[in-house]
Amino acid sequence: MRLFFAAAVLALPTALHAEPMSLDDALRLAETRAPELQAREAGLDAARSAAIAADRLPDPKLNLAIQDFPVTGPDAGRFNRDDFTMQVIGVSQDFPNPAKRRARATRAQADIGIARADEAVTAQDVRLATALAWVDLFYAKKRLKELDLLDAGLGDLQATVTARLASGAARPAQALEPDQLRAAINDRRSALAAEIARARAQLARFTGDPVADTAGDPPPPTVDEATLRAGIDALPRLRALDARTLAADAETGLARADKRPDWSVNAAYGRREPNYGDLVTLGVTIDLPFFSKKRQDPKIAARASEATRARLDREAAKRDITAALDADLADHRMHHEQLGNARSRLVPLAKKRAELDLASYAAGKLDLGTALLSTLALVEAEVDALAREAEVARDAIRINYIYGETGR
Repeated sequence: MRLFFAAAVLALPTALHAEPMSLDDALRLAETRAPELQAREAGLDAARSAAIAADRLPDPKLNLAIQDFPVTGPDAGRFNRDDFTMQVIGVSQDFPNPAKRRARATRAQADIGIARADEAVTAQDVRLATALAWVDLFYAKKRLKELDLLDAGLGDLQATVTARLASGAARPAQALEPDQLRAAINDRRSALAAEIARARAQLARFTGDPVADTAGDPPPPTVDEATLRAGIDALPRLRALDARTLAADAETGLARADKRPDWSVNAAYGRREPNYGDLVTLGVTIDLPFFSKKRQDPKIAARASEATRARLDREAAKRDITAALDADLADHRMHHEQLGNARSRLVPLAKKRAELDLASYAAGKLDLGTALLSTLALVEAEVDALAREAEVARDAIRINYIYGETGR
């Protein structure tokens, strides 16, 4: 039903999702439309179906035979001329030992756990990529808006230059300086337009909306370090390694079960020439694992070593995640400090300098080029502050989505 619903959603017209979307809306769309998640769901369904048959008995076997048919002597090639030839019909049933059947069931359940853990890892990756694309698009649009505001203000400045040229208070070359600044702004606008296109393409890749756009504000860039550290063991990537460790243990149990004999029962009915009586055969076949030191024991040791490796890989992964969390938290603190410095010092200083230089230009004490460079520096400071704000938001999303999503 989930796969059917997802296919139905994919078939809906794009116009249904053409409006700007909040971050939560984008995440919900990605969870419904991302093909990776649908593939993992199909894999989980496959594992569940396979588990149904894991510990079942093998199918019975039907045996049809002509037994003791003469090929030499006076009765060669003839049926029912002696008391040996029989038409036999029989059935047999294999019975793997109970330990082996339990081990197969455990292995099948481990496969379900692996499929479920892989689905959780993929869901985490999809949500993270979607959220980062949304934030990148949001802040790229915001930085572009700052450039547009500067570009709009150049019209007033151009009028001022024209008036000064008419009065003879400015050199003719100064009439070109606003256009030069506008050209520099256009270069930055082109870069931001490309950044917007990349972010929109990434957002469309997961939401399925080719004209994906943002609405609303990003979440607060807060991080609860204590909660993140307490939940490391429940992270999807470690749960996936836990599932693989259980699968390795199940393989070890399956190898140990090979030391116990399997057995089978069979029954057959033999029909002979009417002058002789028919025969019934009943039998039991039992495996004899007499040479376990050369057969089963090496396999058990190999599987046990693989289980040990799985546990060590899990421990190594936990250490890697802990170290990565420490590094990401350090970067987040650094970006917070840089953002605070931009807001409290760099932008106010650039704004004050631009105001003073424009006032000096208006008073005829400063050339227009220097005043314009100060104005451009102010815009660059504001755009840089937005870039730092975006970095802080990206940090918070990465940290919360990578280290904090334990229940999905």
